[in-house]
Amino acid sequence: MSDRPNLGPKVRKGLIVFYVLCAGLVVLDFFGLRHAENSLDAVYGFYAIYGFVACVVLVVVATAMRRLVMRDEDYYELHEK
Repeated sequence: MSDRPNLGPKVRKGLIVFYVLCAGLVVLDFFGLRHAENSLDAVYGFYAIYGFVACVVLVVVATAMRRLVMRDEDYYELHEK
Protein backbone atom coordinates (compact mmCIF):
# COMPACT_ATOMS: atom_id res chain seq x y z
CA MET A 1 0.00 0.00 0.00
CA SER A 2 1.06 3.53 -0.67
CA ASP A 3 1.40 6.13 2.08
CA ARG A 4 0.08 8.85 -0.23
CA PRO A 5 -3.44 10.04 0.50
CA ASN A 6 -6.12 9.29 -2.05
CA LEU A 7 -6.85 12.71 -3.55
CA GLY A 8 -9.79 13.39 -5.78
CA PRO A 9 -9.29 14.45 -9.40
CA LYS A 10 -10.19 18.10 -8.70
CA VAL A 11 -7.65 18.35 -5.88
CA ARG A 12 -4.99 16.67 -8.01
CA LYS A 13 -5.62 19.12 -10.88
CA GLY A 14 -5.56 22.03 -8.44
CA LEU A 15 -2.20 20.91 -7.06
CA ILE A 16 -0.77 20.58 -10.55
CA VAL A 17 -1.91 24.12 -11.39
CA PHE A 18 -0.44 25.38 -8.10
CA TYR A 19 2.94 23.71 -8.74
CA VAL A 20 3.08 25.01 -12.32
CA LEU A 21 2.31 28.56 -11.12
CA CYS A 22 5.01 28.35 -8.44
CA ALA A 23 7.58 27.10 -10.94
CA GLY A 24 6.52 29.78 -13.42
CA LEU A 25 6.99 32.53 -10.87
CA VAL A 26 10.49 31.32 -10.04
CA VAL A 27 11.34 31.22 -13.77
CA LEU A 28 9.92 34.73 -14.25
CA ASP A 29 12.20 35.90 -11.47
CA PHE A 30 15.13 35.37 -13.85
CA PHE A 31 13.63 37.63 -16.53
CA GLY A 32 12.15 40.43 -14.45
CA LEU A 33 13.79 43.78 -13.89
CA ARG A 34 15.16 43.72 -10.37
CA HIS A 35 15.40 46.73 -8.10
CA ALA A 36 17.30 45.20 -5.22
CA GLU A 37 17.57 47.29 -2.10
CA ASN A 38 20.20 45.07 -0.48
CA SER A 39 22.46 42.18 -1.44
CA LEU A 40 19.92 39.50 -0.44
CA ASP A 41 17.28 40.88 -2.79
CA ALA A 42 19.66 40.34 -5.69
CA VAL A 43 19.68 36.54 -5.20
CA TYR A 44 17.37 34.82 -7.69
CA GLY A 45 14.56 32.96 -5.95
CA PHE A 46 15.24 34.82 -2.70
CA TYR A 47 11.59 35.45 -1.88
CA ALA A 48 10.62 31.82 -2.57
CA ILE A 49 13.41 30.62 -0.28
CA TYR A 50 12.57 33.26 2.32
CA GLY A 51 8.89 32.30 2.34
CA PHE A 52 9.66 28.59 2.67
CA VAL A 53 12.10 29.15 5.54
CA ALA A 54 9.65 31.50 7.27
CA CYS A 55 6.88 28.85 7.11
CA VAL A 56 9.18 26.14 8.47
CA VAL A 57 10.30 28.41 11.33
CA LEU A 58 6.66 29.28 12.07
CA VAL A 59 5.72 25.59 12.38
CA VAL A 60 8.73 24.79 14.57
CA VAL A 61 8.07 27.74 16.89
CA ALA A 62 4.35 26.91 17.11
CA THR A 63 5.17 23.31 18.02
CA ALA A 64 7.51 24.46 20.77
CA MET A 65 4.95 26.96 22.07
CA ARG A 66 2.29 24.26 22.15
CA ARG A 67 4.44 22.16 24.44
CA LEU A 68 5.08 25.19 26.62
CA VAL A 69 1.52 26.44 27.09
CA MET A 70 -0.51 23.22 26.75
CA ARG A 71 -2.69 22.29 29.73
CA ASP A 72 -4.19 18.97 30.76
CA GLU A 73 -7.62 18.10 29.38
CA ASP A 74 -9.25 18.51 32.78
CA TYR A 75 -7.34 21.68 33.75
CA TYR A 76 -10.42 23.89 34.10
CA GLU A 77 -12.52 21.16 35.73
CA LEU A 78 -9.99 20.81 38.52
CA HIS A 79 -10.09 24.53 39.31
CA GLU A 80 -13.91 24.80 39.29
CA LYS A 81 -14.39 22.48 42.29
